[in-house]
Amino acid sequence: MGIIIIAEAGVNHNGSLAAAKQMVAAAKEAGADYVKFQTFSPKKLVSKFAQKAEYQKQATRQEESQLEMLQKLALAEEDFLELKEYCQSHEIGFLSTPFDLESIHFLDKLDMDFWKLPSGEVTNLPYLLEIAKTRRPVVMSTGMCELEEVAMAVECLRRAGTKEISLLHCNTEYPTPMMDVNLRAMQTMARNFCLPVGYSDHTMGIEVPIAAAAMGACILEKHFTLDRSMEGPDHLASLEPRELKAMVEAVRNVEQAMGNGRKMPSESEKKNKEAARKSIVAKRRIRKGEAFTEENLTVKRPGNGISPMRWFEVIGQRAERDFEEDELIFFHGKLV
Repeated sequence: MGIIIIAEAGVNHNGSLAAAKQMVAAAKEAGADYVKFQTFSPKKLVSKFAQKAEYQKQATRQEESQLEMLQKLALAEEDFLELKEYCQSHEIGFLSTPFDLESIHFLDKLDMDFWKLPSGEVTNLPYLLEIAKTRRPVVMSTGMCELEEVAMAVECLRRAGTKEISLLHCNTEYPTPMMDVNLRAMQTMARNFCLPVGYSDHTMGIEVPIAAAAMGACILEKHFTLDRSMEGPDHLASLEPRELKAMVEAVRNVEQAMGNGRKMPSESEKKNKEAARKSIVAKRRIRKGEAFTEENLTVKRPGNGISPMRWFEVIGQRAERDFEEDELIFFHGKLV
């Protein structure tokens, strides 16, 4: 399978099942492999004293707490059951990230292809152990992490039973400044852990995920929204549907362009070899029996004669017949 592209709907449905369904359709239209939501019980995720992150404060009402914000964004369990069926009917993979232990238990029943773990849970030991109990493959974002913290989480998952782990480099500032992306950290994790790696993007635009694809990402995740002007914590750093489609198309093009690594002519360019390469030809009229020299030979297109790489093999030979100016040279009765 090629690069897995996850269209992160997250909470950009603003608590509306109808909007969530629209996002499923938009992700499918864009060509994503999966559409991903977030499953949480607000009171089990944050305390009533938890403040919002700075980027959340800028995009939502200042007076509300993080708990109050999340209560407006949460979907019910029955909504996720309906979304799973809706994804199946649209032939796109369903994913949702759990943010508490009860959500893990609920989503495990939905038989997702793998867990997508958020950066904030990398240092949550009880959470990691509960995920590992399911034996389901794990894709883990690593925003805000030191390499040692990633190592500890990977070891914890492995010891508790997780067999398949992929790591996503990530920066959790929304939107992420270009100077803080640090895509090379994705390759650092690949070298250190010998695991599949990818990138979860929060920058504005589509160029960074495209670059990640060229640098070896196996999985790409990108937030999207139906309308970036909507109120909510993640809309500003999200793509609109047409932009998501452009990103997917660009990533697929890069994926094809990466090729197999063998240096050889492609089928499409073979036909151009004769027109673009050169052959040894007569620089002027050459008489039969005359020796070929640097004075009476030159190199010109087309490339269907003797290769110029055989120049010194031809020099000193004698003409087997008369040659007119620009005529392909041959000797021993052969052009090649």
